[in-house]
Amino acid sequence: MVRRAHAMFVLACAAAACSRERSSPTQTTSAISDASIASASSAAPIAPAYNVLFITIDSMRADMPWAGYPRAIAPNLTALAARSTVYTHAYSISSYTSKSVAGMLSGKFPSELARTGVFFTRYEPSNTFMCETLQKQAIPCVAAEAHAYLKPDYAGLDQGFHSWKVVDGLTFDYQRDPYITSQKVTPLAISLLADPEVTGANAEGGTHPFFAWFHYMDPHDDYQSHEESPHFGTRARDLYDEEIFYTDLWIGKLLEYVNAQPWAKRTVIVVSADHGEFFGEHGRLKHAHELYEELIHVPMLVHLPDQEANAQRVIDTPRSQIDLVPTFFEMMNAQPTPDLDGVSLKDEWLGKTPADARDIITDLPQDEFDSRRRSFLHDGWKIIAHRQDEGFELFHLSEDPGELNDLFGKDKENSTRMLKLYRAASANLKDVAPTGGVPTHGE
Repeated sequence: MVRRAHAMFVLACAAAACSRERSSPTQTTSAISDASIASASSAAPIAPAYNVLFITIDSMRADMPWAGYPRAIAPNLTALAARSTVYTHAYSISSYTSKSVAGMLSGKFPSELARTGVFFTRYEPSNTFMCETLQKQAIPCVAAEAHAYLKPDYAGLDQGFHSWKVVDGLTFDYQRDPYITSQKVTPLAISLLADPEVTGANAEGGTHPFFAWFHYMDPHDDYQSHEESPHFGTRARDLYDEEIFYTDLWIGKLLEYVNAQPWAKRTVIVVSADHGEFFGEHGRLKHAHELYEELIHVPMLVHLPDQEANAQRVIDTPRSQIDLVPTFFEMMNAQPTPDLDGVSLKDEWLGKTPADARDIITDLPQDEFDSRRRSFLHDGWKIIAHRQDEGFELFHLSEDPGELNDLFGKDKENSTRMLKLYRAASANLKDVAPTGGVPTHGE
C-alpha cells in the first residue's frame, strides 16, 4: 500500500453451524465444528493433503539475492530458495495492497469484486473468498497482519478465517507507515500455528489440512535502519535493503519453528509479495498508480517438504498470482470455489514439466486517485491500458525489460495485434461497479 488516502472432498460444516465471532477490533474467530471434523474422518479415503503456509512481504521487489541482486539482504529466504521452486517471472494481481491481496484471497481480479471505490478499498460480504469455501469444508484459515488497513472491521478481507489477528499498536495513517513490526508478526504467527484447533488434527497424522497467511510489512516505506542489519547507506534503496534483511531475520525464526513441528512434513511453503517498489524508475517512487515491471514483477518461490537441499528448480515461464487460489485448493484436496480466474499449478509444484505460458493480466481498478489501468502480457510483449482503455503503451519486454521504449503506434503491426488480444482478454473480466461510485477528486 502507499500513503494516501489478501482428490476433492466436501464436509457438512454448514449443517454443523460453523460461525464467526468478532472478539476485538483486531481479531476475528470462527468456531470449527467437531462434527465436521468427525465427518471428514468417516468419509471415503482421500489422497494426502498439504497444509499451505503463505508468506507475503509487502513491497518486496523481484530483484532479490536468489535472482542475482548482489547484496546478501535475505539470507534465510535465499537458503529457502536454494531448495525450492523459484519463479523468475511471477506477476502480482495489482500494484498495491488493497487490490492485490483481495485477488490473492479470492482468486478473482479486484475489478470483479464487490467493493468501494476508495483507494483503501473495503470489500463487501457478498464476495466469496477462498477461506469461506474452506470453512465449509472444516479447513481452518489463520492470518497474522501488520498494517492497520488490514484490521477486519476496515478492509473486510477476513471472510471465512478461523482467526485473523493484527499486531497491536497500529494507527491507520493515510500518509505513512512508520511501524517496525516483523518482531511482532512472527510470535503472532507462531501462536496461531500452536493452536490445536488449527494444527492439532494435522499433527495427529490426520487428513485435516490448514491454510495460514502471514503478511510482513517492514519493507513498506517509511524505510527504517535496523541494528540487526548490515548498514548499506542512507539512500532509500539502502534503507529498504535493511528492511528486507530485518524482515528476513524474523521470517527465519518462523521457518525454524515450522520445521520443528510434526506437521511440517505435510506443509508447502509459498513466499511472494503483494507488489514491488519504485526507486526512481520511470521517475517514480513507492508503488500503486502504475503497472510497470518494478511494481508487478514479484518474487515467488514454492517449497515442498520433501524437496531436498540444493535441489532448486527454476521456472522461467511467466505465471500470475491469480493462479494461487486454485492451486491452494488442490494442494489441500479441497473443493474449489466456482468460477475462479486462474488455473492450478499443482502439477508443476509437484515437479512435473511446467505447462505452456499463459497470457497474464494485471488489474488496477478505478478509485478516487486513478482511472482504471490494466496490463496484458503475451509472448514477451506487454501492453498497458490507461483511462478505461483510452490510452495505451506497448513494450517488447524481451528486448526492453526496463520499458523505456514505448512502441504503441510506432510498431503498427504489433500495436494492432496486442490491442486485439488485450481487448479480448479484458472482456472476460466481469467488471463490477464500485459500491457508492468513485469519489470525484484525483485524476
